[in-house]
Amino acid sequence: MRAQFPIVVANPGLAYLDSAATAQKPQAVLEAVQRYLTTSNANAGRGSYPWANATTATVERARDRVKEFLGDPDPDRSCVHFTSGASDGLRTVARDWLAQRLTDGDEVIVPFADHEANLAPWLEVRELLSRQGVGIRVRGLPYQESSGDYDPAALAASVGPRTRFVAATHVHHVYGVDMNVHRIRRVVGPSVPICLDAAQSIGHLPFSVAELDVDFVVFSGHKSMALPGTGAVWARGRPGVPPFRPGGWAGTPNTVGIASLAAALDWLDAAGTDRIEAWTVALAARLTDGLSRLDAYEVLGCRSSLAAGSEVQRRRSIVTFRHREIPSRDLGFVLYGHGFMVRSDSHCQAGAGESDGSVRVSLHVHNTCEEIEGLLATLSSLQ
Repeated sequence: MRAQFPIVVANPGLAYLDSAATAQKPQAVLEAVQRYLTTSNANAGRGSYPWANATTATVERARDRVKEFLGDPDPDRSCVHFTSGASDGLRTVARDWLAQRLTDGDEVIVPFADHEANLAPWLEVRELLSRQGVGIRVRGLPYQESSGDYDPAALAASVGPRTRFVAATHVHHVYGVDMNVHRIRRVVGPSVPICLDAAQSIGHLPFSVAELDVDFVVFSGHKSMALPGTGAVWARGRPGVPPFRPGGWAGTPNTVGIASLAAALDWLDAAGTDRIEAWTVALAARLTDGLSRLDAYEVLGCRSSLAAGSEVQRRRSIVTFRHREIPSRDLGFVLYGHGFMVRSDSHCQAGAGESDGSVRVSLHVHNTCEEIEGLLATLSSLQ
């Protein structure tokens, strides 16, 4: 699979360890983009000539592929809206759907220590409604200190008769933990809509909206091996829940990005997300086990999952850590000097999250055991 990534093959001396920021693109996706641009590039839904018809068909096929990839149990009822990315998708759900359905005294429960993109839109709704004389309460989704995922017992204490909406994250973008969102439905009941930020899970592990039992799934195309500027909102269409219809004039869609997304989902299905998950979880486990033996480093997130023999769930392709003396940005520069490309900052974490910077290693199918061993050797030399 590594050989299917031209940029990786062309740079054998570099290890790309930043897939949580954006994923590299396999040859099949690049070829699909080239094929679209050279055979049928046109505007979708705007013309009756063959190129326009082919582009319209490309967009509609991509909608079907998103539903299929997410394991949609009722594709005739659900809908897919393409966006510029996960941040835009979450804001679209907030502005064009949620804000229209809240009344004075309603409550929403959202994460305060996940990605900023899954907090800011819900706070914006509160401010928008406040200017209209409507007061809503935004409660924090509680976390378990021991494991880092959501705390269903504490959530049950927060849910009340005015709870109208819950926003959650599937895989945490800093700690790499599966947040076990399937437990949220059991707590909030069948009628409260749940919106899931799946930016760090789509393309990394098997996904089923039926098993997760959520109403919205939002993700970025560029983190799923498609082109930047592409994302999607999947809306379930549950009976009793108002349909999702984005407001305003849609304008021209990012047709080439949408074509790349369909190709990326095809590639991921062929590769097998179960195999991708097994590989990246194993690499992450090797990295956390190695880091746990280096006294100079602090691994963020669940401490119980560090040892190789841990029975606690392992990190999903993301490992974040700090050196106890070297600032994270400096460590990032040092690591690049040794051929390792990592993220080193605060990772866009919302206000209740980590305030200090850290180094994040995020893995994908093209990474190797040799890269992890080389990274650990370099980190060990910096103790």
